[in-house]
This record gives sequence, C-alpha cells and structure tokens, in this order.
Amino acid sequence: MVASDVLKGGEFLIRESNAEATFIPEELNEEQLMVRQMAEDFLKNEIVPNRPKIEKQEPGLTPSLLQKAGELGLLGAHMPARYGGTELDTNTNTVIADTLGPCGSFSTSIAAHTGIGMLPILYFGTEEQKEKYLPRLISGELKAAYCLTEPGSGSDALNAKTRADLSDDGKHYLLSGQKMWITNAGFADLFIVFAKINGEQFTGFIVERDTPGITLGEEEDKLGIKGSSTRQVFFENAKIPAENVLGEIGKGHLIAFNALNIGRFKLGVMCIGGNKEVVNMATRYANERIQFGKPIGSFGAIQYKLAEMALRNFAAESAAYRTSQLMQDKKISAEAEGKTFGQATLEAAEEYAIECSILKVLGSEVTDYCVDENVQVHGGIGFSEEYAAARAYRDSRINRIYEGTNEINRMLMVDQLFKRALKGQLDIVGPAWAVQKELASMPSFEKTEGAYGEERKAIADFKKIILMTAGGAAKMQMDGKINLKEEQEILMNCADMLIDLYSAESLLLRVEKLSDMQKKQDQALYDAMLQVYFHDVNARMLKNATDAIASFTKGDLLKTFLMGLKRFAKYPPVNVKEKRRFIADAVLKANGWCF
Repeated sequence: MVASDVLKGGEFLIRESNAEATFIPEELNEEQLMVRQMAEDFLKNEIVPNRPKIEKQEPGLTPSLLQKAGELGLLGAHMPARYGGTELDTNTNTVIADTLGPCGSFSTSIAAHTGIGMLPILYFGTEEQKEKYLPRLISGELKAAYCLTEPGSGSDALNAKTRADLSDDGKHYLLSGQKMWITNAGFADLFIVFAKINGEQFTGFIVERDTPGITLGEEEDKLGIKGSSTRQVFFENAKIPAENVLGEIGKGHLIAFNALNIGRFKLGVMCIGGNKEVVNMATRYANERIQFGKPIGSFGAIQYKLAEMALRNFAAESAAYRTSQLMQDKKISAEAEGKTFGQATLEAAEEYAIECSILKVLGSEVTDYCVDENVQVHGGIGFSEEYAAARAYRDSRINRIYEGTNEINRMLMVDQLFKRALKGQLDIVGPAWAVQKELASMPSFEKTEGAYGEERKAIADFKKIILMTAGGAAKMQMDGKINLKEEQEILMNCADMLIDLYSAESLLLRVEKLSDMQKKQDQALYDAMLQVYFHDVNARMLKNATDAIASFTKGDLLKTFLMGLKRFAKYPPVNVKEKRRFIADAVLKANGWCF
C-alpha cells in the first residue's frame, strides 16, 4: 500500500475506508502470537499470584516485577535495538498492551514506565541522553516517572508553577516546586519533570532520583489502583545539570502533549484487554449462580448485560487494532523518508492524535460499563471486597481521569479536527458543502446492494450527520453568533458522534474482513453484533446531532436541519432482543470472552 492510500489522522470522517487495509486481531501472525503467549505467561505466573502483595505495595515487589518484565523484553518492545530494545512493530506492541490490560495496578506502573516515562527521552532526548538512560530503562534497572501535574495545574498543564533557574556559571538549573499524582514516584530512579525556566519558559528536564533537594510525600490513599505507587514530589533547589534539559528550552509543551498521545492509545488498549477478563468474570458467575432453579445467565436481563459488555468491547477492540495499523503504516512511511526510529514513532502518534483520544475515551467508558454491570451480575458478592468484582470496579474509575480527562480528550479531538481543516490538512469544507447541496435535492430511493450494503450506507450517512452538525456550528461561529470555546456541550455532542462513527466503521471493516475468513455459522454471530451496534449508534447519532443543532439554531433553519437528520438517520430497525440473546448465548457457552 502506498502512503497516499493511508488515511490521515481524522480523515475517517471524509474518506471511505476499506476492509482490506484494516488490521484485525484475527490476523495475528505466528511471532505476534508467541509474544502474546509470553505476556500471558508473565501475567499468569508473576502478576496473578502476587496480586494481593501488589495491592498492599509490598516493598520492592513492583520494581522487581518491572525488572522481570525487562528481562523478557516487555519494557523495550517499542524501543530501538541500538539501545537494547527489540523494535517490535506497532501491532505487536498493541498486542502486549492488550494482553497486560488485566494486570490491575501493575498495568498502571508498567504503562507509566514504558510510555510517559521513556518516550520523552526517545522522542526528544539528545544522543547522549538516549545512550545514558534508555538501555537501563529498557532492562528495568531504572524505573521512570513523569512529573507534570501540580496542585494548581492539572488539565491546564501550562499553568505550572515549578520553576528552574540557571546557575551563575551556566552549568546547572536550580529546580523548585511541587508535583502531585505522580505514578511510580515511590520507587522511580528517574523523573521526567516539567518546569518554567525563569518562571516563563515551559521546559522538560531529566532528573535523577538521588539529586539532593528531592523529597517525596506519603503514598496517596486512592479509591482504586491501590497497588500502584502515587506520591507528591517536592523539589527544593534541586541541582540539575544543564545537559539534562530535555528537548528545546521553552518547548516543553511539545514533549508533554506528544508523549500523552501514545499514552492515551495504550490506555485505551489496556482497558480493552482488562474488559475481556471482566467479561470472563461475569460470565463464569452467570453460569455458576443458580436462582429459581436455573443459572442466572439464562435470564434475559443478565443476557442483555453480557451481550452488551462483549459487543461494546468488541467494537472498541476493532477500533484499537485499526488505529494500530494506521500508526504502523505512518511509521513505516516516515522511516522510508529517512526519519529515525524515534522521529517516525513520534510522527505516527502525532498524526493520529484524534484517534488516540477516541480510543482513550472509548476504552475507558466501555470499561466503566463492564465493571459496573459485572458488580450487578454478581449481586451482593460483587459488593464485597473479598471478590475481584469490587477491585475491578474501583480500579476502573481512574481511567476516565488520567492521560487527560475524558472531557479534555473530547474537546481535543474536535479542536484538532477544526485546526487541521483550517490548516488545509483536511478538506472538511468540500464534503460539508456537498451535504448541504444534497439536502437541497430530492432524496434518493435507491436500494442498497451487496453484503453489508445497509451498514456501508449508514456509515456514509453518519458522516453526513457529523459534517452537517459540525459545519453548522462552525458557520455560526464564523457569523459571530456563538463562540464554540464557550459551548462545550456542542463540542461534547460532536465528539460523541466522532467516537460512534469511528467505532462503528471499525466494527464494520472487521466484520467484512471476517466474512472471508470465518465459517458461515461463526459469521452469523459477528453479523448480529454489527446490526445491534449500528441500531444503537443510529439512535445516538440522531440524539447528539439534535441536541447540538437545537442549541445553536431555531425556527425554519432548525426545521431544515431536523429534516436532514431524519433523512440520514435511517438504519433499518433490528430485533435487538433476539440478537443480543444470540450474542450472550455464544459468550455463555464459551464461559467468557470468545472473540
């Protein structure tokens, strides 16, 4: 596939995708399956038996587990071979994140180390910095933490108060300030710290733990992920060598935000991996628990929950591996242009920042649904701390907060879309104008043709709904009638439509591809999942678009918009009750995740 065939970031809104170019988990090759098995063995042999000790933060345990992960190559799978990494492709790294998703608190520790702890050095470090730190981070000899958040700056990261002042001889910076909610702080050997030089220039620094002037707060008593170390970090005239400035002075925001892109993607993937274990947990209990003389899994109300848990996560997984392939294609293209491994990896994550935010929001919110319904399936036992359902419920809540809150990520994905359109990187105006012209013409009564014709038409119509809604809001802003920065509800509506579109299209592409790979009886299950998901997305699209449009227009113009919505939100009715029962039956027979 040539580079021009690869979708740009956000381009899924205006271009048609094809199943052939989409990667799905069913295509994992022998090497990827071996890596998955290795990660599964690590989870089974090292994490599960030690989970009670991890949750109690037994001294030295998590660092020793990180070192074991390093010995297996799990910490350097995304790193260049020249520093001791294994340079595995993007899809294989996605498999690792997916497989380690059920690790609970340890997932947070390893994700922080390999992601926001290591990537800033790979992306922006000098060659000397990379050679000094990356090999030891890859082996697990050093453990990393990322110090961005402060008491007065969370989502507003650039409002940081931590400052750095250059010494008179120009050899050191004196770093002073306070960071909070720092994952791995209790055992980290290396901190990526953001501070303002002279109180003005937001800049990144590599800070070693044994630097005088660094102290730690007590471990935070958190709602969930209790086994991950989370502390405040205080700097009081900590003497940082000038050569430990990371990237360019005053350009720390580039480090902070670009490191978060891949972090968001991996968080979404880990959520999806964790959800599979939650589906297993709920299904096993539904098969075992007898009430009124039969397993509770035989009741429609429970079957609805199991089917919905599996369906939502299957759609999210489809979107995750689709995004993984897009980033891999972009990375290969960048390397072919002469970019280094680190530069190519950075460009790929930056290109698909919108998709990374979508995956973060989608994965974390599917997790919230799954863990909540898992407790409900378990009933009173699910409310007891003696059972895993309660821990999964508590652990899930942080996912909607860190790596940028879901509200921030929603606004970011819409903001990025508009910015790329204004820069000419995405031609949204042309397709939006085409939708307006279509609304002025007579509706077409052509019937859809071929397998999945209704779904392909629905995707095209969903795109029109979003273009009509977002285009209308943008025009109102241009006319000075609204200020979208002050209309966050409209941005949330648009973001939710983008998430639904991307997940629905990803699911369709996967099911289409599976139709050439599966036996006919297996395909009926995937078709059922597709139809139920599209039925629900169609309803959500109509509601989100109506809510948004009714908030910025009225009268005859509103009526025109609403007529357009009814024209485009026409996915045919589905017997979702029977199809959900069909999905639940497959899950119950397999006694868990079976996709």
